[in-house]
Amino acid sequence: MAFQRTKTSKLAANELRHINLNGSEVPYTLMRCRRKTIGMRVSSEGLTVRIPMRESLSWVESVLQKRADWIVTKLDEWKNRKPTRPAWEEGAIFPLLGEPWQVTVTADGVQMMQASENARSKDEQPGLSLSSGVAAEQIENAVMKWYRQHALTCFTERIALYANKLGVALPQLRLSSARTLWGSCNSRGIIRLNWRLIQKPLDLVDYVVAHELSHLIEMNHSKAFWQTVGSVYPGYAAARKKLRGIG
Repeated sequence: MAFQRTKTSKLAANELRHINLNGSEVPYTLMRCRRKTIGMRVSSEGLTVRIPMRESLSWVESVLQKRADWIVTKLDEWKNRKPTRPAWEEGAIFPLLGEPWQVTVTADGVQMMQASENARSKDEQPGLSLSSGVAAEQIENAVMKWYRQHALTCFTERIALYANKLGVALPQLRLSSARTLWGSCNSRGIIRLNWRLIQKPLDLVDYVVAHELSHLIEMNHSKAFWQTVGSVYPGYAAARKKLRGIG
């Protein structure tokens, strides 16, 4: 996952295109951005190509043809990869701020308990009320509701903290379900944070919050931007590297 800034539609515009590679029609997302070289990424969502703002389509396609074998191989690997899905069942483990929590089904419904503290009383747990005899779909709905409640509470608190440190107005917060972005900020002052971020340790949540709020001052990734991030989150380089490693 990555970050996205959306100052103008020109910078944020993505274009869906197609190209014939080794006899196969391959769709890809073309993104023009401020960079000096071409970048290619193959994921579960397909091929994404990032290019400098003024490069021609003929140049892009010539590069893709040169890398056709690699692209087609990677796409086939993703196509044949078995999907990993959460186990929506009693005893399943789900992380919250880096700590494991376990699904427990009681007579009162679904409860989320810290995996290392199953002996805690029910009254001490952030419970999820469902009827007994729950199905996988009900457990999924309960866990997702639990995640979103914690995400809204935690993100709101951290945004208030870092907005105060940066001296910026409190922005609007919206939860995102993006597959490739941890967060984004637009010129209207709206911060979007991926709900999945609540699964990560608090230091990584803080980094993403500091990163996106800094865009309210510098709507770019310039040296001045990173200085702004560093002024409120000195360890941003290590956190950035750690998030990239998570993917």
